[in-house]
Amino acid sequence: MTQSPSQFAWYELMTTDTEAAKAFYTKVVGWGSEPFAGMPYTIFKAGEAPVGGLMELPEDARKMGAPPHWIGYIVVDDVDAATDKARRLGGSVYVEPQDIPEVGRFSIATDPQKAAFCLFKSASPAENPPAPMGTPGHTGWHELYAVDWEKAFAFYSEMFGWQKAEALDMGAMGIYQLFSAGGAPIGGMFNKPAEMPVPAWLYYFTVADFDAATERLKNSGGKVINGPMEVPGGAWIVQAIDPQGAMFALTGMRN
Repeated sequence: MTQSPSQFAWYELMTTDTEAAKAFYTKVVGWGSEPFAGMPYTIFKAGEAPVGGLMELPEDARKMGAPPHWIGYIVVDDVDAATDKARRLGGSVYVEPQDIPEVGRFSIATDPQKAAFCLFKSASPAENPPAPMGTPGHTGWHELYAVDWEKAFAFYSEMFGWQKAEALDMGAMGIYQLFSAGGAPIGGMFNKPAEMPVPAWLYYFTVADFDAATERLKNSGGKVINGPMEVPGGAWIVQAIDPQGAMFALTGMRN
């Protein structure tokens, strides 16, 4: 797991049928998979690089009504201090800081509008830099659906030092604000449409052949909810729901 402060470093799917989800994502995105020793946890891999994880949706989360979902891990220098900071800035804490033996320390928090994320510090930071944007099998974009994106940006800017990049006027859908973590933009945030019930992060997984992956998505029980559509730079995106109900997105070039 690459360690780079304020960057997303890991993505985890909590779901109700891990075997079905593993079959779906390995087929659609092209990931490999392997069990994580000593835990009921599956690692997704792009080639030899671990890129995400898969686990059962915890019972506590089910009791709170949480559906299957992806969550992103954001690297911080001190998980305990960052957790306290999130709370101080108006966020909530779902899981207090705790250790994953030989992996690292994490907590689960939300922004003030209740979009969830993990705070993480690795026990053994990797030396390798993150894969370049657009690398197949890796996450290519991070999108926040907020109630009020300007207030949300203020939180994340204070929390992680993220900076505003270009602001795109989407007409009736309002402003789409790109953000960076010290370099090129890594995502965008905007006010969620009314039909989206709660604020949330959406993660875009890069595929080598966009059209082929979209067909695999549909043929494997996934449901397209938006797209396909072309985005600046020539890439295409599609937003979808997997067979267990978790939202995700694909991005890539048409061959």
